[in-house]
Amino acid sequence: MTSSSVVWDRQLIDRYDLSGPRYTSYPTAPQFHNQFGEADLRQAITRSNAAGRPLSLYFHIPFCSTVCYYCACNKIITANRKRAMPYLERLMEEVARQGALFDRSRPVHQLHWGGGTPTYISDDEKRLLMAATREHFNLLEDDSGEYSIEIHPGDMDVATIGCLRELGFNRLSMGIQDFDPTVQQAVNRFNSVEEVRELVQAGRNEGFHSISMDLIYGLPHQTWNTFERTLASIIDLAPDRLSVFNYAHLPHLFKVQKQIDESALPSAEEKLLMMERITEVLLGAGYVYIGMDHFARPDDELAVAQQQGLLQRNFQGYSTHGGCDLVAFGVSAISAIDNVFAQNHKQIEDYQGAIDAGRLPVVRGFELSADDLLRQEVIKQLICQFELDFVDIECRFDIDFKDYFAAELEQLQPMAADGLVALTASGIRVTLAGRLLIRRICMTFDAYINQSRSEIRYSKII
Repeated sequence: MTSSSVVWDRQLIDRYDLSGPRYTSYPTAPQFHNQFGEADLRQAITRSNAAGRPLSLYFHIPFCSTVCYYCACNKIITANRKRAMPYLERLMEEVARQGALFDRSRPVHQLHWGGGTPTYISDDEKRLLMAATREHFNLLEDDSGEYSIEIHPGDMDVATIGCLRELGFNRLSMGIQDFDPTVQQAVNRFNSVEEVRELVQAGRNEGFHSISMDLIYGLPHQTWNTFERTLASIIDLAPDRLSVFNYAHLPHLFKVQKQIDESALPSAEEKLLMMERITEVLLGAGYVYIGMDHFARPDDELAVAQQQGLLQRNFQGYSTHGGCDLVAFGVSAISAIDNVFAQNHKQIEDYQGAIDAGRLPVVRGFELSADDLLRQEVIKQLICQFELDFVDIECRFDIDFKDYFAAELEQLQPMAADGLVALTASGIRVTLAGRLLIRRICMTFDAYINQSRSEIRYSKII
Protein backbone atom coordinates (compact mmCIF):
# COMPACT_ATOMS: atom_id res chain seq x y z
CA MET A 1 0.00 0.00 0.00
CA THR A 2 1.53 3.30 -1.08
CA SER A 3 -1.10 5.97 -0.52
CA SER A 4 -1.97 7.42 2.87
CA SER A 5 -5.09 9.24 1.76
CA VAL A 6 -8.83 8.59 1.78
CA VAL A 7 -11.77 9.82 -0.25
CA TRP A 8 -14.90 11.00 1.55
CA ASP A 9 -17.87 9.86 -0.54
CA ARG A 10 -21.05 10.82 1.29
CA GLN A 11 -23.34 8.72 -0.90
CA LEU A 12 -21.31 5.58 -0.19
CA ILE A 13 -21.18 6.36 3.51
CA ASP A 14 -24.94 6.79 3.66
CA ARG A 15 -25.37 3.48 1.86
CA TYR A 16 -22.88 1.40 3.85
CA ASP A 17 -22.58 3.05 7.28
CA LEU A 18 -24.08 0.20 9.28
CA SER A 19 -23.20 -1.05 12.74
CA GLY A 20 -20.43 -3.60 12.89
CA PRO A 21 -17.47 -5.06 14.81
CA ARG A 22 -14.15 -3.25 15.18
CA TYR A 23 -12.33 -6.56 14.56
CA THR A 24 -9.75 -6.27 17.31
CA SER A 25 -10.28 -10.03 17.19
CA TYR A 26 -11.88 -12.58 14.93
CA PRO A 27 -14.09 -14.24 15.92
CA THR A 28 -15.30 -11.35 18.03
CA ALA A 29 -15.97 -11.50 21.78
CA PRO A 30 -19.73 -12.27 21.50
CA GLN A 31 -18.73 -15.73 20.23
CA PHE A 32 -16.84 -16.60 23.42
CA HIS A 33 -18.53 -19.26 25.58
CA ASN A 34 -18.21 -20.59 29.11
CA GLN A 35 -17.60 -24.20 28.03
CA PHE A 36 -14.01 -23.08 27.57
CA GLY A 37 -11.96 -23.43 30.77
CA GLU A 38 -8.57 -23.60 32.42
CA ALA A 39 -7.67 -26.99 30.92
CA ASP A 40 -8.20 -25.59 27.41
CA LEU A 41 -5.98 -22.61 28.20
CA ARG A 42 -3.19 -24.80 29.59
CA GLN A 43 -3.25 -26.96 26.46
CA ALA A 44 -3.00 -23.84 24.30
CA ILE A 45 0.02 -22.65 26.30
CA THR A 46 1.71 -26.02 25.74
CA ARG A 47 1.20 -25.67 21.98
CA SER A 48 2.36 -22.07 22.19
CA ASN A 49 5.62 -23.08 23.89
CA ALA A 50 6.25 -25.66 21.17
CA ALA A 51 5.85 -22.95 18.54
CA GLY A 52 8.14 -20.59 20.48
CA ARG A 53 6.59 -17.32 19.30
CA PRO A 54 7.48 -14.08 21.14
CA LEU A 55 5.00 -12.76 23.68
CA SER A 56 2.81 -9.71 24.13
CA LEU A 57 1.65 -8.95 27.69
CA TYR A 58 -1.45 -6.98 28.66
CA PHE A 59 -2.31 -5.86 32.22
CA HIS A 60 -5.77 -4.59 33.12
CA ILE A 61 -5.73 -2.12 36.02
CA PRO A 62 -9.40 -1.21 36.44
CA PHE A 63 -9.30 1.64 38.97
CA CYS A 64 -10.30 5.26 38.33
CA SER A 65 -10.66 8.05 40.86
CA THR A 66 -13.67 9.54 39.01
CA VAL A 67 -16.09 8.23 36.41
CA CYS A 68 -16.19 9.41 32.79
CA TYR A 69 -19.80 9.22 31.68
CA TYR A 70 -19.02 7.96 28.16
CA CYS A 71 -16.87 5.05 29.37
CA ALA A 72 -17.54 1.48 28.27
CA CYS A 73 -14.47 -0.04 29.95
CA ASN A 74 -14.42 -2.55 32.80
CA LYS A 75 -13.61 -0.21 35.68
CA ILE A 76 -13.87 0.37 39.42
CA ILE A 77 -14.51 3.95 40.57
CA THR A 78 -13.03 4.73 43.96
CA ALA A 79 -11.13 7.59 45.57
CA ASN A 80 -9.74 5.12 48.14
CA ARG A 81 -6.40 4.20 46.57
CA LYS A 82 -5.79 1.57 49.24
CA ARG A 83 -8.18 -0.65 47.29
CA ALA A 84 -5.54 -1.14 44.62
CA MET A 85 -3.02 -3.21 46.60
CA PRO A 86 -5.26 -6.26 47.29
CA TYR A 87 -6.00 -6.39 43.58
CA LEU A 88 -2.33 -5.94 42.64
CA GLU A 89 -1.37 -8.79 44.96
CA ARG A 90 -3.73 -11.09 43.05
CA LEU A 91 -2.51 -9.67 39.74
CA MET A 92 1.10 -10.46 40.64
CA GLU A 93 0.05 -13.96 41.73
CA GLU A 94 -1.56 -14.44 38.32
CA VAL A 95 1.68 -13.25 36.69
CA ALA A 96 3.62 -15.84 38.68
CA ARG A 97 1.11 -18.59 37.97
CA GLN A 98 0.98 -17.95 34.23
CA GLY A 99 4.70 -17.23 34.03
CA ALA A 100 5.43 -20.71 35.34
CA LEU A 101 3.58 -22.16 32.33
CA PHE A 102 5.49 -20.27 29.64
CA ASP A 103 8.98 -20.97 28.38
CA ARG A 104 11.08 -18.35 30.20
CA SER A 105 13.28 -17.78 27.14
CA ARG A 106 10.45 -16.34 25.03
CA PRO A 107 11.03 -12.59 24.60
CA VAL A 108 8.29 -10.06 25.39
CA HIS A 109 8.10 -7.85 22.30
CA GLN A 110 5.03 -5.93 23.40
CA LEU A 111 3.68 -4.89 26.80
CA HIS A 112 0.67 -2.71 27.61
CA TRP A 113 -0.99 -1.47 30.79
CA GLY A 114 -4.63 -0.49 30.24
CA GLY A 115 -7.71 0.14 32.33
CA GLY A 116 -9.31 1.96 33.97
CA THR A 117 -6.44 4.31 34.66
CA PRO A 118 -3.15 2.40 35.15
CA THR A 119 -1.47 5.47 36.61
CA TYR A 120 -4.07 5.38 39.41
CA ILE A 121 -1.68 3.12 41.34
CA SER A 122 1.27 4.71 43.13
CA ASP A 123 4.78 4.78 41.68
CA ASP A 124 5.91 2.23 44.26
CA GLU A 125 3.03 -0.05 43.29
CA LYS A 126 4.02 0.34 39.64
CA ARG A 127 7.55 -0.73 40.52
CA LEU A 128 6.24 -3.81 42.36
CA LEU A 129 4.13 -4.93 39.40
CA MET A 130 6.90 -4.40 36.86
CA ALA A 131 9.42 -6.20 39.08
CA ALA A 132 7.07 -9.19 39.32
CA THR A 133 6.68 -9.15 35.55
CA ARG A 134 10.45 -9.11 35.02
CA GLU A 135 10.84 -11.97 37.46
CA HIS A 136 8.53 -14.27 35.55
CA PHE A 137 8.81 -13.12 31.93
CA ASN A 138 11.69 -12.26 29.63
CA LEU A 139 11.34 -8.50 29.19
CA LEU A 140 13.62 -6.80 26.69
CA GLU A 141 16.19 -4.55 28.35
CA ASP A 142 17.43 -2.76 25.21
CA ASP A 143 14.36 -0.51 24.74
CA SER A 144 13.48 -2.29 21.48
CA GLY A 145 10.06 -3.56 22.59
CA GLU A 146 6.76 -1.74 22.28
CA TYR A 147 6.02 -1.08 25.96
CA SER A 148 3.07 1.29 26.38
CA ILE A 149 0.79 2.62 29.10
CA GLU A 150 -2.49 4.55 29.09
CA ILE A 151 -2.62 7.74 31.16
CA HIS A 152 -5.31 10.23 32.20
CA PRO A 153 -3.61 13.65 31.81
CA GLY A 154 -5.90 15.26 34.37
CA ASP A 155 -5.17 12.69 37.05
CA MET A 156 -1.40 12.23 37.35
CA ASP A 157 1.73 14.03 38.48
CA VAL A 158 4.22 14.98 35.78
CA ALA A 159 6.98 13.39 37.88
CA THR A 160 5.39 10.00 37.18
CA ILE A 161 6.57 10.27 33.57
CA GLY A 162 10.15 9.74 34.77
CA CYS A 163 9.06 6.72 36.81
CA LEU A 164 7.33 5.17 33.79
CA ARG A 165 10.45 5.57 31.67
CA GLU A 166 12.57 4.08 34.45
CA LEU A 167 10.30 1.02 34.47
CA GLY A 168 10.84 0.44 30.74
CA PHE A 169 7.80 2.07 29.17
CA ASN A 170 8.63 3.82 25.90
CA ARG A 171 5.18 4.77 24.59
CA LEU A 172 2.48 6.91 26.15
CA SER A 173 -1.22 6.86 25.28
CA MET A 174 -3.19 9.85 26.55
CA GLY A 175 -6.98 9.92 26.74
CA ILE A 176 -7.78 13.53 25.83
CA GLN A 177 -11.30 13.18 24.34
CA ASP A 178 -12.02 16.94 24.09
CA PHE A 179 -10.61 20.20 25.50
CA ASP A 180 -13.91 22.10 25.36
CA PRO A 181 -15.02 22.99 28.95
CA THR A 182 -18.72 22.47 28.24
CA VAL A 183 -18.10 19.01 26.78
CA GLN A 184 -15.76 18.09 29.62
CA GLN A 185 -18.40 19.08 32.17
CA ALA A 186 -21.04 17.03 30.34
CA VAL A 187 -18.92 13.85 30.41
CA ASN A 188 -17.09 14.49 33.73
CA ARG A 189 -13.63 14.22 32.13
CA PHE A 190 -11.21 17.06 32.74
CA ASN A 191 -7.74 17.75 31.37
CA SER A 192 -6.44 21.10 30.20
CA VAL A 193 -4.20 21.88 27.25
CA GLU A 194 -1.56 23.07 29.72
CA GLU A 195 -1.62 19.79 31.68
CA VAL A 196 -1.27 17.79 28.49
CA ARG A 197 1.50 20.02 27.14
CA GLU A 198 3.52 19.57 30.34
CA LEU A 199 3.18 15.78 30.13
CA VAL A 200 4.06 15.72 26.44
CA GLN A 201 7.18 17.77 27.05
CA ALA A 202 8.19 15.54 29.94
CA GLY A 203 7.64 12.46 27.78
CA ARG A 204 9.86 13.84 25.05
CA ASN A 205 12.52 14.89 27.53
CA GLU A 206 12.52 11.36 28.94
CA GLY A 207 12.97 9.85 25.48
CA PHE A 208 9.61 8.16 24.94
CA HIS A 209 9.53 6.76 21.40
CA SER A 210 5.92 7.65 20.67
CA ILE A 211 3.12 9.70 22.19
CA SER A 212 -0.44 8.82 21.22
CA MET A 213 -3.64 10.74 21.96
CA ASP A 214 -7.25 9.57 21.96
CA LEU A 215 -10.13 11.86 20.95
CA ILE A 216 -13.85 11.13 20.85
CA TYR A 217 -16.37 12.74 18.53
CA GLY A 218 -20.12 12.53 19.09
CA LEU A 219 -20.06 13.60 22.76
CA PRO A 220 -22.74 15.94 24.19
CA HIS A 221 -22.52 19.60 23.11
CA GLN A 222 -19.90 18.86 20.47
CA THR A 223 -20.11 20.50 17.06
CA TRP A 224 -17.49 20.79 14.39
CA ASN A 225 -16.97 24.42 15.42
CA THR A 226 -16.15 23.44 19.02
CA PHE A 227 -14.13 20.37 18.10
CA GLU A 228 -12.07 22.30 15.56
CA ARG A 229 -10.52 24.23 18.45
CA THR A 230 -9.61 21.00 20.24
CA LEU A 231 -8.10 19.62 17.05
CA ALA A 232 -6.02 22.79 16.54
CA SER A 233 -4.60 22.38 20.06
CA ILE A 234 -3.86 18.70 19.40
CA ILE A 235 -2.01 19.46 16.17
CA ASP A 236 0.03 22.06 18.04
CA LEU A 237 0.95 19.39 20.61
CA ALA A 238 2.09 17.20 17.67
CA PRO A 239 1.42 13.65 18.94
CA ASP A 240 2.97 10.83 16.92
CA ARG A 241 -0.31 8.93 16.74
CA LEU A 242 -3.98 9.84 17.03
CA SER A 243 -7.12 7.78 17.55
CA VAL A 244 -10.39 9.58 16.86
CA PHE A 245 -13.25 7.39 18.05
CA ASN A 246 -16.95 7.61 17.36
CA TYR A 247 -18.85 7.74 20.66
CA ALA A 248 -21.32 4.86 20.86
CA HIS A 249 -24.23 5.78 23.15
CA LEU A 250 -25.41 2.44 24.55
CA PRO A 251 -26.85 3.19 28.00
CA HIS A 252 -28.72 -0.13 28.06
CA LEU A 253 -25.31 -1.84 28.07
CA PHE A 254 -23.24 0.68 30.02
CA LYS A 255 -25.24 2.17 32.88
CA VAL A 256 -22.88 5.07 33.48
CA GLN A 257 -23.85 6.46 30.07
CA LYS A 258 -27.30 7.21 31.51
CA GLN A 259 -25.60 10.26 33.07
CA ILE A 260 -25.31 11.73 29.57
CA ASP A 261 -28.07 14.04 28.36
CA GLU A 262 -29.20 12.41 25.11
CA SER A 263 -30.77 15.66 23.93
CA ALA A 264 -27.31 17.25 23.92
CA LEU A 265 -25.75 14.62 21.66
CA PRO A 266 -24.87 15.85 18.16
CA SER A 267 -27.05 14.66 15.30
CA ALA A 268 -25.92 11.92 12.93
CA GLU A 269 -25.44 14.63 10.31
CA GLU A 270 -23.19 16.67 12.61
CA LYS A 271 -21.16 13.59 13.52
CA LEU A 272 -20.54 12.82 9.85
CA LEU A 273 -19.48 16.42 9.28
CA MET A 274 -17.11 16.19 12.24
CA MET A 275 -15.45 13.01 11.00
CA GLU A 276 -15.15 14.37 7.47
CA ARG A 277 -13.49 17.58 8.68
CA ILE A 278 -11.31 15.75 11.23
CA THR A 279 -9.97 13.50 8.48
CA GLU A 280 -9.42 16.44 6.16
CA VAL A 281 -7.59 18.52 8.80
CA LEU A 282 -5.35 15.69 10.00
CA LEU A 283 -4.34 14.67 6.48
CA GLY A 284 -3.67 18.34 5.76
CA ALA A 285 -1.47 18.49 8.86
CA GLY A 286 0.68 15.69 7.50
CA TYR A 287 -0.76 12.68 9.29
CA VAL A 288 -1.20 9.33 7.52
CA TYR A 289 -4.58 7.60 7.66
CA ILE A 290 -3.86 4.15 9.11
CA GLY A 291 -7.47 3.02 9.16
CA MET A 292 -10.30 2.52 11.66
CA ASP A 293 -10.13 6.06 13.10
CA HIS A 294 -6.33 5.93 13.49
CA PHE A 295 -3.77 8.42 12.18
CA ALA A 296 0.02 8.59 12.53
CA ARG A 297 2.94 10.69 11.43
CA PRO A 298 4.60 9.29 8.27
CA ASP A 299 7.78 8.40 10.19
CA ASP A 300 5.96 6.75 13.09
CA GLU A 301 6.51 2.99 13.40
CA LEU A 302 2.79 2.37 12.81
CA ALA A 303 2.84 4.12 9.43
CA VAL A 304 6.17 2.51 8.48
CA ALA A 305 4.82 -0.94 9.37
CA GLN A 306 1.80 -0.38 7.15
CA GLN A 307 3.97 0.75 4.24
CA GLN A 308 6.09 -2.39 4.66
CA GLY A 309 3.06 -4.67 4.87
CA LEU A 310 3.82 -5.57 8.49
CA LEU A 311 0.99 -3.82 10.35
CA GLN A 312 -0.90 -5.97 12.85
CA ARG A 313 -4.14 -5.68 14.83
CA ASN A 314 -5.00 -7.09 18.25
CA PHE A 315 -7.16 -6.32 21.30
CA GLN A 316 -5.20 -3.09 21.87
CA GLY A 317 -5.75 -1.94 18.28
CA TYR A 318 -3.13 -1.49 15.57
CA SER A 319 0.34 -2.77 16.41
CA THR A 320 3.81 -3.01 14.88
CA HIS A 321 4.57 -6.39 16.47
CA GLY A 322 2.99 -9.40 14.84
CA GLY A 323 3.41 -13.10 15.41
CA CYS A 324 3.11 -12.76 19.20
CA ASP A 325 0.99 -14.76 21.59
CA LEU A 326 -0.93 -12.33 23.81
CA VAL A 327 -0.97 -13.15 27.52
CA ALA A 328 -3.44 -10.97 29.43
CA PHE A 329 -3.66 -10.46 33.19
CA GLY A 330 -6.33 -9.01 35.43
CA VAL A 331 -10.09 -8.71 35.59
CA SER A 332 -11.86 -9.12 32.19
CA ALA A 333 -8.52 -9.37 30.32
CA ILE A 334 -8.47 -11.42 27.10
CA SER A 335 -5.54 -13.59 26.02
CA ALA A 336 -4.91 -14.81 22.47
CA ILE A 337 -2.64 -17.84 22.74
CA ASP A 338 -1.99 -20.25 19.88
CA ASN A 339 -5.49 -20.86 18.45
CA VAL A 340 -7.60 -19.82 21.45
CA PHE A 341 -9.02 -16.72 23.07
CA ALA A 342 -9.37 -16.85 26.85
CA GLN A 343 -11.11 -14.21 28.97
CA ASN A 344 -10.77 -13.72 32.72
CA HIS A 345 -13.67 -13.12 35.10
CA LYS A 346 -15.30 -9.71 34.56
CA GLN A 347 -16.19 -9.09 38.21
CA ILE A 348 -13.32 -8.34 40.57
CA GLU A 349 -14.78 -10.57 43.32
CA ASP A 350 -14.88 -13.56 40.96
CA TYR A 351 -11.41 -12.80 39.62
CA GLN A 352 -9.86 -12.51 43.07
CA GLY A 353 -11.76 -15.58 44.27
CA ALA A 354 -10.32 -17.69 41.46
CA ILE A 355 -6.79 -16.53 42.26
CA ASP A 356 -7.30 -17.21 45.98
CA ALA A 357 -8.54 -20.71 45.12
CA GLY A 358 -5.31 -21.43 43.23
CA ARG A 359 -6.85 -21.36 39.77
CA LEU A 360 -6.19 -19.45 36.60
CA PRO A 361 -9.06 -16.91 36.49
CA VAL A 362 -10.32 -17.82 33.00
CA VAL A 363 -14.12 -17.86 32.75
CA ARG A 364 -14.83 -18.20 29.02
CA GLY A 365 -13.09 -18.41 25.69
CA PHE A 366 -13.07 -19.75 22.17
CA GLU A 367 -11.00 -22.28 20.23
CA LEU A 368 -10.53 -21.20 16.62
CA SER A 369 -11.15 -23.72 13.85
CA ALA A 370 -9.13 -23.86 10.63
CA ASP A 371 -11.86 -21.78 8.97
CA ASP A 372 -11.69 -19.20 11.79
CA LEU A 373 -7.92 -18.86 11.39
CA LEU A 374 -8.26 -18.44 7.64
CA ARG A 375 -10.95 -15.76 7.93
CA GLN A 376 -8.99 -14.08 10.72
CA GLU A 377 -6.02 -13.65 8.38
CA VAL A 378 -8.18 -12.38 5.49
CA ILE A 379 -9.81 -9.76 7.73
CA LYS A 380 -6.45 -8.77 9.23
CA GLN A 381 -4.88 -8.24 5.81
CA LEU A 382 -7.78 -6.10 4.62
CA ILE A 383 -8.06 -4.02 7.79
CA CYS A 384 -4.31 -3.45 8.14
CA GLN A 385 -3.07 -3.23 4.55
CA PHE A 386 -6.25 -2.41 2.56
CA GLU A 387 -5.35 -5.17 0.11
CA LEU A 388 -5.24 -8.93 -0.13
CA ASP A 389 -3.22 -11.23 -2.37
CA PHE A 390 -5.01 -14.47 -3.27
CA VAL A 391 -1.82 -16.46 -3.87
CA ASP A 392 -0.43 -15.54 -0.46
CA ILE A 393 -3.55 -16.83 1.29
CA GLU A 394 -3.70 -19.91 -0.94
CA CYS A 395 -0.11 -20.87 -0.17
CA ARG A 396 -0.49 -20.34 3.56
CA PHE A 397 -3.83 -22.13 3.96
CA ASP A 398 -3.79 -24.63 1.07
CA ILE A 399 -7.04 -23.46 -0.50
CA ASP A 400 -8.28 -22.13 -3.81
CA PHE A 401 -9.39 -18.64 -2.74
CA LYS A 402 -11.97 -18.05 -5.45
CA ASP A 403 -13.54 -21.44 -4.82
CA TYR A 404 -13.46 -21.27 -1.01
CA PHE A 405 -14.80 -17.72 -0.87
CA ALA A 406 -17.06 -17.84 -3.91
CA ALA A 407 -20.09 -16.59 -1.94
CA GLU A 408 -18.10 -13.78 -0.32
CA LEU A 409 -16.64 -12.62 -3.63
CA GLU A 410 -20.15 -12.53 -5.02
CA GLN A 411 -21.24 -10.37 -2.07
CA LEU A 412 -18.38 -7.99 -2.83
CA GLN A 413 -19.59 -7.40 -6.40
CA PRO A 414 -22.01 -4.56 -5.44
CA MET A 415 -19.23 -2.95 -3.41
CA ALA A 416 -16.94 -3.23 -6.41
CA ALA A 417 -19.62 -1.66 -8.60
CA ASP A 418 -19.95 1.17 -6.05
CA GLY A 419 -16.21 1.73 -5.98
CA LEU A 420 -15.39 0.50 -2.47
CA VAL A 421 -13.12 -2.31 -3.64
CA ALA A 422 -11.33 -3.34 -6.80
CA LEU A 423 -11.57 -7.06 -7.54
CA THR A 424 -8.81 -8.41 -9.77
CA ALA A 425 -7.68 -11.86 -10.87
CA SER A 426 -4.99 -11.78 -8.19
CA GLY A 427 -6.66 -10.15 -5.22
CA ILE A 428 -8.74 -7.46 -3.52
CA ARG A 429 -7.76 -3.83 -3.17
CA VAL A 430 -9.71 -1.42 -0.99
CA THR A 431 -10.10 1.91 -2.78
CA LEU A 432 -9.53 5.32 -1.23
CA ALA A 433 -13.31 5.67 -0.94
CA GLY A 434 -13.60 2.24 0.67
CA ARG A 435 -11.03 2.75 3.42
CA LEU A 436 -13.43 4.61 5.69
CA LEU A 437 -15.84 1.68 5.32
CA ILE A 438 -13.30 -1.09 5.86
CA ARG A 439 -15.34 -2.59 8.70
CA ARG A 440 -18.27 -3.11 6.34
CA ILE A 441 -16.00 -4.75 3.77
CA CYS A 442 -14.52 -7.09 6.39
CA MET A 443 -18.01 -8.09 7.54
CA THR A 444 -18.34 -9.92 4.22
CA PHE A 445 -15.83 -12.51 5.44
CA ASP A 446 -17.29 -12.80 8.96
CA ALA A 447 -18.98 -16.21 9.24
CA TYR A 448 -20.73 -15.21 12.48
CA ILE A 449 -22.03 -11.76 11.61
CA ASN A 450 -25.57 -12.90 10.78
CA GLN A 451 -25.90 -15.09 13.87
CA SER A 452 -27.97 -13.56 16.67
CA ARG A 453 -27.65 -10.07 15.20
CA SER A 454 -30.60 -8.90 17.25
CA GLU A 455 -28.75 -9.84 20.45
CA ILE A 456 -25.41 -8.24 19.61
CA ARG A 457 -25.03 -4.47 19.57
CA TYR A 458 -22.14 -2.91 17.66
CA SER A 459 -21.13 0.71 17.16
CA LYS A 460 -21.73 2.51 13.89
CA ILE A 461 -18.89 2.18 11.39
CA ILE A 462 -18.57 5.99 11.12
